[in-house]
Amino acid sequence: MPSEFVPVGVFSGKHVLAELDGIDPRLLDDEEFLRTTLESTLTDAGATVCDVITHRFEPQGVTVLAMLAESHASLHTYPEIGAMFVDVFTCGERADPELAVRLLAAALGTEPESMSTISRGRRPAKVGK
Repeated sequence: MPSEFVPVGVFSGKHVLAELDGIDPRLLDDEEFLRTTLESTLTDAGATVCDVITHRFEPQGVTVLAMLAESHASLHTYPEIGAMFVDVFTCGERADPELAVRLLAAALGTEPESMSTISRGRRPAKVGK
C-alpha cells in the first residue's frame, strides 16, 4: 500500500444479535412506534440513519429495517409470544450497536434476553507501512 494512501473508512465493525422477551404484544404490532423507536435509539447510540422501511404482517408482526451510514439494523417482532429478534451492525467507532440494543430494550420495557457481539473485518494498517 503506498504511503500516501489514507483509508476513507474502516473495514471493521461490531455486529450485535439480540433477543428481547417479555414485551407488550401491542407494542410489537405497532408499526409506527417501532419505526420511530428504532430510529431514535440508533441516533442516540451515535448512528446516522439514512432510511427506515417497515412491513406489517397479517395477522400480526412487524419487520423494521434501518439503513445506516455505518451499515444496518433490523428488528423482527413476534407479538404472539411477546418477543423480538434484533440485529445491529455498525462499522467504525462512532456508533455503539450494543448501546442501541440496550436503548431499544429499555424503550420496550425489557432487558436483552440474550445479546452476542461479533467483531467483524480488520483494522487498517498504519499509514506509511
